[in-house]
Amino acid sequence: MSNRRPFDPRLLRRVPATRRHLAVLGLLGVGAAVLIITQATALATVLAEAIHGRLDRAALAVFVATVAARAGLVWAQGVVAARSAAAVKAALRVDLLDAVGRRGPGWLAGQRAGTIATLTGRGLDALDAYFTGYLPQLVLSLTVPIAVLARLTFADWSSALIVAVTLPLIPIFGALLGWQAQAATERQWRRLSRLGGHFLDMVAGLPTLRAFGRARAQVDVVRRMADGHRRATMSTLRIAFLSALVLELVATLSVALVAVPIGLRLLGGGLTLQTALLVLLLTPEAYLPLRTAGSRFHASMEGLTALDEALTLSTRETPGAGPGATTTARGTAAAGKSVPTPAPDAAIRLESVTVDYGRTIALRDVSLTIRPGERIAVVGPSGAGKSTLLGLLLGFVTPTDGRVVVGGAEARSASPGDQILVDAADPTGVDLDAWRGRIAWVPQRAHLFAASLADNIRLGHPDAPADAVRRAVRAANLDDVVAGLPDGLDTLLGERGHGLSSGQRQRVALARAFLRVEFAGPAPLILLDEPTARLDGAAEAVVLDATRRLVAGRTALLVAHRPALLREADRVLRVDDGRVRELSAVRPAPDVVATA
Repeated sequence: MSNRRPFDPRLLRRVPATRRHLAVLGLLGVGAAVLIITQATALATVLAEAIHGRLDRAALAVFVATVAARAGLVWAQGVVAARSAAAVKAALRVDLLDAVGRRGPGWLAGQRAGTIATLTGRGLDALDAYFTGYLPQLVLSLTVPIAVLARLTFADWSSALIVAVTLPLIPIFGALLGWQAQAATERQWRRLSRLGGHFLDMVAGLPTLRAFGRARAQVDVVRRMADGHRRATMSTLRIAFLSALVLELVATLSVALVAVPIGLRLLGGGLTLQTALLVLLLTPEAYLPLRTAGSRFHASMEGLTALDEALTLSTRETPGAGPGATTTARGTAAAGKSVPTPAPDAAIRLESVTVDYGRTIALRDVSLTIRPGERIAVVGPSGAGKSTLLGLLLGFVTPTDGRVVVGGAEARSASPGDQILVDAADPTGVDLDAWRGRIAWVPQRAHLFAASLADNIRLGHPDAPADAVRRAVRAANLDDVVAGLPDGLDTLLGERGHGLSSGQRQRVALARAFLRVEFAGPAPLILLDEPTARLDGAAEAVVLDATRRLVAGRTALLVAHRPALLREADRVLRVDDGRVRELSAVRPAPDVVATA
């Protein structure tokens, strides 16, 4: 457990707008200190004159004006703090989503989606208490005590000395209690993350739980986890209440150490009434910001914990050989410079590629050449490394050893025109965004979003006109499905395509691929990961018919088990225990070489 700092300097680098907000809060803090001194001086003058039966109208007017000014200043602090909180939350959510996209689906598959969702939602929302409650008081705790001490030094140096000696007691006791609060808050956050992740998993798997009669048992599990989170929350609150009591007691005793001597000296005639009133009015103001910051710090601990996790997650580099390790986003957005895009007729070479996930080796020393226009089928048992092979071509997976190169048309050996797609040793390479823009990918389980059918198909090309979408629908044999929907292409789908069968969802994925092919430019690359898996005979026939049209005359890599799909291939490669070997040449391709 690391000590939680009151302010994380990484925030200034990640969200530059925070610098401006902090500067404004600092100016407002200085203004607040000046107003406090002015208000106390004016009130002491008014009260001292009132004892003698006189009314100092000028001092009273200053007092009323400073009260109004302090009210306006508190409002301005709230506005600036709220805007800062909104800016930070928005920027961190973008960074988190960018980090998830940068690491790719392989990394995401090894994470609990509920934990990331909790962090992005409830976790970052907890920053409101930090920015609107704690941070303004932290600024005031720097400006107000210094101003009060300076004023007290000129008014009564002995009182200023007592305040200077007792003032550090508040942050010292606050830090001692803060260490305990940090541990309790981190336990609370971990329980909340587990609860959110488990609940999301349970909702996603509810049909399976009900089918096996385990839904009620999971209700009990969620109840126990929620009770654990409740106990952790109450433990944190107990420490927060204890902290408030201790800080209040220290501040009260410190004020008493000043007030008692002031009263005795006033009775003895060693101090004027106006000076005594000024000291008594200013002394509590010196302790108030520190006391308030200490109590509000505990309320903001959950937000600080989420902030630390979000900054760590969004900046941490993905290990090159980790599960689903991905290349960083390259292109004009990376490093501020352009990177090359492969030629349309470029071949693809895997050169001694090994992918080690730690728990297993997915590919072992694989060398493979794919020429433009060639269709290659890949077969092998589950877990043999077929999907990893596709991940390499998509740029989602970085090899532990070796590299993937996009070369010239012949691509028999290294040439000066070679461009690195992914490399275990060199992070530079082709523009992956531009490269993926030429890939039509049909995964095993196509994900459909809760949007219209047309919008789901337009993932293949977001700017595609309606005519192009309809052509893709016809090419994917999806027109009969569209005709049966109440609003046609404008029909809103449920989460994960609820309302469509498995075969229909695969045809939607094929329609995306047809749309991508139409707008991807010359020589697109088709990647199909068992598109007919889990389909019945009739649905398989429809999908196969569309698949044949999709791969005709194009470079394609097909992961398949069904014989009907294998017949569309020029070559068949078998992946077994991470090694690739060629089985047969279904269609003659004498110029193409594959080794492993």
